[in-house]
Amino acid sequence: MFTGIIKTIGIINDIKRAQHLTTVTIESSLTASSYTPGDSINIDGVCSTITAILKNDRCIMQFEYMPETIHKTTVSKWKKKQYVNLEPSLTMNDALGGHFVMGHIDATGTITAIDSTGTSKEITITYPQRLQKFLALKGSVSIDGVSLTISKLEEQTLTVSLIPHTLSHTTLGEKKKDDQVNIEIDMLSRYLKQLFDERDKQTSYEFLKDRGFI
Repeated sequence: MFTGIIKTIGIINDIKRAQHLTTVTIESSLTASSYTPGDSINIDGVCSTITAILKNDRCIMQFEYMPETIHKTTVSKWKKKQYVNLEPSLTMNDALGGHFVMGHIDATGTITAIDSTGTSKEITITYPQRLQKFLALKGSVSIDGVSLTISKLEEQTLTVSLIPHTLSHTTLGEKKKDDQVNIEIDMLSRYLKQLFDERDKQTSYEFLKDRGFI
């Protein structure tokens, strides 16, 4: 589990794409001795397992991705020398500064507009219709692993506002129109939807009739 508060920005040193596996090597300023293979790192919103630590002094880590992840996230578009957002998994001593982020991407979206206001920016992103019921104005959303608040919500697009700190400490400040990003809905909205669906099902005519109430 993560918080959506980016720890550092890493750079992709190498990508090897095979038929059923993509191997990515990332260099960052994280302290390599703090991690072991099997630990999780959120990379641009994708919960990723460390498969190897290649160098401790420069913190070069290796990650592997299966076809399901490649198909549903922007991993398929990653390139060498690309910068990515990194957040280690949450510990009991960490402050929850953002919101609960699982690292399980719900969809990718495309940036349709970037508007600058002084030192801040507003980024508008498309999202699939199936996610609309999980999104709310002023609600939380994770974009490329960054915990953000939805400042504007339309039928097919959402807009997030980026303060200077977010622009300088994440990769979102370098995004351009037509770039794709990973979207993860708020975990709480997902469970609330499931809870309400179950409640509605249990009060339906068919449910009551099958159990002899009517």
